[in-house]
Amino acid sequence: MSRIFRSNEALVAVTIVLLSLIIGFNNPTFFSVGNLFDLLRSSIVMGIFAMGVLIVIVSGGIDVSFTAIGVFALYSTTRIMKEFMPDASIWIGFAIAAAIGLGLGMINAFFIARFRLPTLIVTLGTLSMFHGFLLFAIGNQIIRDVPPAMDAFARSALVRIPLERGVANLHPAILITLTVTIVVWLLLRYTMLGRGIYALGGAREAAERAGFNVPRIQYFIYGFVGLLSGIAGMTFGSMARQANPQDIVGTELNVIAAVVLGGAQLTGGRGTVIGTVLGVMLVVIANNSLVLVGVPTVWQRVVIGLIIIIGTGLPAIQAKRASKHSARLAQA
Repeated sequence: MSRIFRSNEALVAVTIVLLSLIIGFNNPTFFSVGNLFDLLRSSIVMGIFAMGVLIVIVSGGIDVSFTAIGVFALYSTTRIMKEFMPDASIWIGFAIAAAIGLGLGMINAFFIARFRLPTLIVTLGTLSMFHGFLLFAIGNQIIRDVPPAMDAFARSALVRIPLERGVANLHPAILITLTVTIVVWLLLRYTMLGRGIYALGGAREAAERAGFNVPRIQYFIYGFVGLLSGIAGMTFGSMARQANPQDIVGTELNVIAAVVLGGAQLTGGRGTVIGTVLGVMLVVIANNSLVLVGVPTVWQRVVIGLIIIIGTGLPAIQAKRASKHSARLAQA
């Protein structure tokens, strides 16, 4: 039993259960089907972003430009569909947004892989560059009259459950998040590319000696993150039925916090899909449900910050204790 609670995933799962019980006992609405569907809806876009961030952090990098890529792809795709293909399917829109995101991600990859620049510096620069170019060159007006396909997608439901007041709808976009999660899990667990990503995060020199083509891996990582960001941005805009160039940007820290809470180390080489999913769940519950127990909105950031510090601090303390214990055994 003690081994189970040494894992970060178990600690986050226990935290989720305890937080849910505290909120639910104070306000039974938390355990309603409607609230469950709302929490799942809130986790859709963050979950897609988090899968991309997980890959970056596992590789030893930091990407903060993914939200700018997402809103750039959303706004550009919405304008393209309105002006050139108003009757196109929503999946055409997703394909365009994914292609735009891939292209922007490859810009990050070029500077990181070609010139070996620090990932945080590069993505901080492209965050400002992408968002600034969007606002001043493409458009800065909110588009509310979205194409019919986006409007129909927003109104669709995977499951509809009648309630005493209204209907609880589970949006089908949850299937996009589920698909992305499975793809990333298979990639990291069963492919040579996934092993290369972990090796790169462990030590770049060791990965190169092991025969991994590090620049090629980095091109894949940041291109793939860009592609996922485009999909996430389009998902967000389609569900909201608008394209606002000011949306999404600014939520990077919540996504990174969810991934780190799930056990991914900022130094690289460690992180799991299951842990990331649990981290997303914890952040979504904290963001959406603390108001049910009377926590004012202005204090929610404080509570979330405490959860992040505790959630990341406990595993670090446990790892330090484990290393000291191993050193003592080696000396004995």
